[in-house]
Amino acid sequence: MPSAEGKIRYAVVGAGWIAQGAFMPGVGQTSNSVLAAVVTGDPEKAKGLGERYGFKGYGYEDYAALLASGDVDAVYIATPNFRHREFAEPALKAGVHVLLEKPMAASLADAEAIAAAAKTSGAKLMVAYRLHCEPGTLAVVAAIRAGEIGTPRFFTSTFSQTVKASNHRALNGYWAGPVPDMGTYPINAVRNFFEAEPLRVMAFASRVPERDLGCDDTVSVILTFPEGRSASFTVSYSADSIDRLHVVGSEGVIEASPAFGFGDGTSIDFRLTRGGETEERKAPVVDHFGGETEYFSDCILNDREPEPDGEEGVLDMIVLDAIDRAIVTGQPQELPPRSRPRRIEAEQLRKLPLATVPDFVNTDVPME
Repeated sequence: MPSAEGKIRYAVVGAGWIAQGAFMPGVGQTSNSVLAAVVTGDPEKAKGLGERYGFKGYGYEDYAALLASGDVDAVYIATPNFRHREFAEPALKAGVHVLLEKPMAASLADAEAIAAAAKTSGAKLMVAYRLHCEPGTLAVVAAIRAGEIGTPRFFTSTFSQTVKASNHRALNGYWAGPVPDMGTYPINAVRNFFEAEPLRVMAFASRVPERDLGCDDTVSVILTFPEGRSASFTVSYSADSIDRLHVVGSEGVIEASPAFGFGDGTSIDFRLTRGGETEERKAPVVDHFGGETEYFSDCILNDREPEPDGEEGVLDMIVLDAIDRAIVTGQPQELPPRSRPRRIEAEQLRKLPLATVPDFVNTDVPME
């Protein structure tokens, strides 16, 4: 049952920057959600966050007890990718709803197991595609669906940041590296812009020798879609920051930069060019994390299935897995035809004001 005020009670699992600096402040912007617990392997974080927000802090060893306590309705999981299944699957089996950071897991098998657990238990699973509730992204989707650039033909994106060599994402191979971490954004965007699933995957990876990262730091990917459409993107952990996409249609072009970011002063505006005329379309700066949380809580309270569900997450994981194989083998990877009946919906739009990042959070950290 929700709280006495009718709000969904969330436990935050994993207390890194994205949890402390984005999700937890964002919950305070919602009308239907409340923080109820934090689960972390750091006793000091558990104590400090519990005191600051007025809830109980738990260690990872106490997770099962929390799930059985009846004190939370949902968990937000923001641990490193390889631990997602460890916390998502038990929660779903216990009937506790799960808001799971993307990518779903560090292997396709783990992602499929999480999705299967949701189907079996009946608890709701939403993958945290915050842009599915963000005004600028939804405006791009609406423009494409309305035929404003004709038939979308191809998509390009560049997305990079310089990640410190000591960061855990740079130390643990492909599934912690730039493709699952950053490449999930262009993959998910083009799948929804084209309303189709890719049939063929090619990938080219490289490393900057002096950086000595534990993963390929720059990766370029080409995706082939039905009806002669294609997409390409490059992601990097070893380049200056850029965050951009283009969708080129038979009659026009959409360009957005930034395309995937969030935070103070960041709005997903875009430019639409058709017939030689360019129109700037502005979007408000909103709280992405508050928006996705409010949407998920609405789904729980009204017993509706969230749109970015386990199937949506697994479809991205299939592409991520194929990119990994393409890098290892040096060969294109063929994917069987797939379809998804549900895509981003206008009803997901949320325009919550951006929360202030608490003073105690270190903001000198890359995005998720």
